[in-house]
Amino acid sequence: MTVFSRAALALSTLALLTGAAAAQEWPAKQPIKVIVPFTAGSSTDIAARVVFEQVGRQVGQTFVVENRTGAGTTIGSGFVAKSDPDGYTILVNSSSHAAVAATYSKLSYNPADDFAGISPLANLPLTVIAPLKYKSMADLVAAGQKGSLNFGSAGAGSAGHLFLESVRIAGKMNAVHIPFRGTPEGVTEIIAGRIDFYVAPVLNAVPFVRDGKISALAVGSAKRAASMPEVPTTKEAGLANAGYEFWVAALVPVKTPRPLVERINKEVLAALKMKAISDRIHTLGGEPMPMSAKEFDAFLRKEITINQAIVKAAGFKPQ
Repeated sequence: MTVFSRAALALSTLALLTGAAAAQEWPAKQPIKVIVPFTAGSSTDIAARVVFEQVGRQVGQTFVVENRTGAGTTIGSGFVAKSDPDGYTILVNSSSHAAVAATYSKLSYNPADDFAGISPLANLPLTVIAPLKYKSMADLVAAGQKGSLNFGSAGAGSAGHLFLESVRIAGKMNAVHIPFRGTPEGVTEIIAGRIDFYVAPVLNAVPFVRDGKISALAVGSAKRAASMPEVPTTKEAGLANAGYEFWVAALVPVKTPRPLVERINKEVLAALKMKAISDRIHTLGGEPMPMSAKEFDAFLRKEITINQAIVKAAGFKPQ
């Protein structure tokens, strides 16, 4: 065998070994858990299922969504933070992941330092919903300035809670927060008229608004939601400083090997580029929000700072 032939054989062998190693980067021994700290049927839950069902098809692996709710999303997030960093446990949380960093003083984990970001999956506008007696944000603000109202979210210190705190401050309203386990429960309370306003992703609000059971007063995003174009933004409704972007994202324990983090990011971004997945996200009232893992890590830290500013303005005492 010539020197050239031996070199060629060595290179081909190296290529095969490298390819085999790359193929083994994706965990394949058992199903992969996707932990969602919101109730089944919430927009975060649906986004997780839509994206990771497609990722499962791409990599030939089974993803099982588990809903671990409670304590403003910290139960589910804490579970993932303490999980083995082997790729078999993924967290899909919302902006609440950044919010709790500002609203909980004794977390069992650090929202930034104990996780490696994969990528946001979608930006999903939040909307302020209320019983039918409130026809506009002006109606709600007037009621809140004259008397005392109550409002709800999916947990004290959650993203929805901070969004409505910014609404309360901007509207100079007197209102008390009531935490719930999830959006379905809160919507039920709004329909019954037992609370004055609640925060819900557009997906969860649209059917009830269309059926004439609740009012949608404003969305927190910078532009109107495509699925509810008649509903103004908070800025358009006269609350200039009450905007809040609500995103859903995937994260893993921080010690997960970097090649695996990058591989999961690659597969998630590939899924988000697919028209079928993009269309599904649009039906949730949102937009795909792809980022590199490095970009998302930086974005998350910036979001934590934004939420800390809201907490300070609200005079909210961390739990």
